Amino acid sequence: MTDSKTDPKVERAERLKAALRQNLRRRKAQGRGRAEASPAPDADQSCAREPDGSGPDSDKSGL
Repeated sequence: MTDSKTDPKVERAERLKAALRQNLRRRKAQGRGRAEASPAPDADQSCAREPDGSGPDSDKSGL
């Protein structure tokens, strides 16, 4: 039987677990940064567009 410290599958699994933990920490920190930096939801109207009838939801009855 092989030693668990030299088994490539075990070593790979340990590296993967460590990478996933680090990734989760980084994503949580990024999420906290976005929550702190973003203005109130009512204040941001930059992505709201006035409907002009040319979008994908426009009335197609004129065809």
